[in-house]
Amino acid sequence: MISGTTTLIAHIGYPTEGFRSPPIYNAWFARRGIDAVVVPMGVTADHFPDVLRAVFRLRNLRGALITMPHKIATVGLVDALSPAARIAGSCNAVRLRADGTLLGEMFDGEGFVRGLLRKGCTMAGARALLVGCGGVGSAIAASLAGAGLASVMLFDTSEKHAAVLAERLHLHYPALDIGVGARDPAGYDIVVNATPLGMRDDDPLPFDAHRLEARSFVGEVVLRDTPLLRAARARGCTVQEGIDMLFEQIPAYLAFFGFGSATSDELRALAPNEQSPGFRRDDG
Repeated sequence: MISGTTTLIAHIGYPTEGFRSPPIYNAWFARRGIDAVVVPMGVTADHFPDVLRAVFRLRNLRGALITMPHKIATVGLVDALSPAARIAGSCNAVRLRADGTLLGEMFDGEGFVRGLLRKGCTMAGARALLVGCGGVGSAIAASLAGAGLASVMLFDTSEKHAAVLAERLHLHYPALDIGVGARDPAGYDIVVNATPLGMRDDDPLPFDAHRLEARSFVGEVVLRDTPLLRAARARGCTVQEGIDMLFEQIPAYLAFFGFGSATSDELRALAPNEQSPGFRRDDG
């Protein structure tokens, strides 16, 4: 029950009709007896800077979840950024700190890495191939590097995107071996498709799946069982669907906002209609 003591978390994006995570957070708060609520707030890009500043003047607001199309704009509106947010060049969470300043964080990559770790993947010393160097790909690269990756190969159809990400990674992780421009998946421990390819069954594969090795962990950001994942399973690979990344992110958000810990299995049990056609990753 919402009352005068309820702590608010804003969920800011546009449009809000596809948001699916607020009921998961709110069911978890209710189950744990936590007096907090996540509230969707529809804000268009032209009004977002003013709204973000204004909403943090609310004295019962602890933070905000930021979704499309505002994740990049948020970078220039907060007082401090985590390394992951700086590397990604975008934020999907903002917390009001005790001194009144705003901290921006990025959890897309954290969710991806948590999911791989749960599947038994060893990060320390691993070699990774990342195809797609946009916002979500950059966030995944940052979290993989932070988890102890030894080397990463970056590929994007925009050579500039790959080069910019390589520069940011090198600034924060100078010991990381970074390559740019190749997408042959042979020889890699971790292979990531961070492109939209796979949203439709007739999409081309992001790389030659016949070159995958059985020991590789293959991950997607697309929220469906894609042709790439089916091809990877046929090669004997361990795979991670995009939906896994979503449910591994939410515990990171909860900890960031100071609400304690949760497991992805616990949160999945609270998710309404996860398998429905309308379910999508609404934080990105």
